[in-house]
Amino acid sequence: MKRTTLSLSGLAFLAFVVAGAAPSSAATPRPQTATEKKALDFLLTQQDKDGAWVPTPGPAVTALVLKSLVQAGHSPDEPALQKALAIIDKAHQKDGGWYIDGHATYNTSITLSALAALTPATRDKYKDQITQAQNFLKSIQSGSATAATDDKGATVDKKHPWYGGWGYGEGSTLKPGRRPDLSNTHFVIEALRDSGLPANDESIQRAVTFLTRSQASEANDLPWSKGRDEGGFIYSTAWNPATNSFGQSPLTKDRDGKDIIAAYGSMTYAGLKSMIYADLKPDDARVKAALRWISNNYSLQINPGLKTDEGLYYYYFVFASTLTALNQDTITDAKGVKHDWRTEFETEMAKRQHPDGSFVNTADKWMESNPVLATTYVVLGLQELRHTK
Repeated sequence: MKRTTLSLSGLAFLAFVVAGAAPSSAATPRPQTATEKKALDFLLTQQDKDGAWVPTPGPAVTALVLKSLVQAGHSPDEPALQKALAIIDKAHQKDGGWYIDGHATYNTSITLSALAALTPATRDKYKDQITQAQNFLKSIQSGSATAATDDKGATVDKKHPWYGGWGYGEGSTLKPGRRPDLSNTHFVIEALRDSGLPANDESIQRAVTFLTRSQASEANDLPWSKGRDEGGFIYSTAWNPATNSFGQSPLTKDRDGKDIIAAYGSMTYAGLKSMIYADLKPDDARVKAALRWISNNYSLQINPGLKTDEGLYYYYFVFASTLTALNQDTITDAKGVKHDWRTEFETEMAKRQHPDGSFVNTADKWMESNPVLATTYVVLGLQELRHTK
C-alpha cells in the first residue's frame, strides 16, 4: 500500500509554517510501543469462533483488525488471519461489495483498504475482487451515472449538495438515494487511493466538490457556511430540518447565541486527509483553512467541537493518519505552543489503556463502547506514527 503524503517546498512551505506545522525530518521508523503490542495481544483474544471481530454490521470491524495485525507484521497465513479472510470472503457480493444486510459503503471501503495492506502474494489473490470493489464504490457515489438521484428523486447534478459524496447504505439490495456523509466519503477516498487509484480519478475529483461543501470556508457555496471561514468540517450536506437548510452536524452557538451547525475534530481531520488524498496542494485556500482550524483546536483530550467524548477514538485514528499524511513533526497551537504530536499521542494512549490492553469509550455512540473497535482505532493510530517519508 502506497502512503500518500504532502511534500512542501517554497511558498507552500511558508503556508504550512503560517498554519502552525513544521515539515517532517523523521529519518528512521519509530519502534512499536508497548501500548500497541499490548493492544494487539488483547485483540487476538477477542476473535470469535467463526473468525469475526464484531460480526455486525458486516465485515468492517474484522477488516480493521486484520489490517492492524498485518501492519504489525503478522502473516496472512496465520490461523487467526485466515479465519478473518474467510469472514470477508463470505461477505462478498455479486455487485462487487463486501457487506451482509446493509452499510455497503462502510463495509466495502474498509475491507478494500485492509486487502490493499496485505502482503503482495496474498493481495494478488484478491486482484479481481479489488477491481470489482473499486468499480462498485464508484458506481454508488452521489452524482455518478448509477446514483443519479437523491431520496426525493431529484437529479444529483454538480449543483446538488449531495454531489460527490458517499453514504452508508447504498447497494443493489438496499434503498437507493441515501444521503452522503463525510465519514463514509473519507473511508472511500482512502480505500480507492490505498488500492491503487490515482488522485486524478474522476470519482475522487468529483468528491472534492462534496468535501468543499462540508467545510466552513469561503469556497463553500452552501448557505450553512455563509460568513464562516474557520476551516472546520461538518458531518453531512444532507437536509437539516433544525436549520431549514442543507448541512448536518451537532448544533452549537455562535458569538451571538444563534444555533449553527458545528464543525468538529474527527470530521475536520477526515476532510483534510481526503483533500490530501485528492492531491490538493498546501497553498490551496481550503487546505490552509483546515490547518488553521487544527492549529486553533489542537487537542488529545477531547474530540474538539463536540461537547462530549462521542467519537473520541475515531478522532484519534483520523488525527494520527491525517498528521502522518501531512508529513509534519510538530503542530503549533493557538497559544503558540509547539506540539510533538507523535510523542503526545503515544503518551495519551498509554494513559488511556486498560490493564488488559483494551480501550473503551464511556460515551456509548458509534460503537465505541465496544472495546474491539476502540482498541483497533488506537492501534491503527499508533501504527501511523511509525510511517516515515
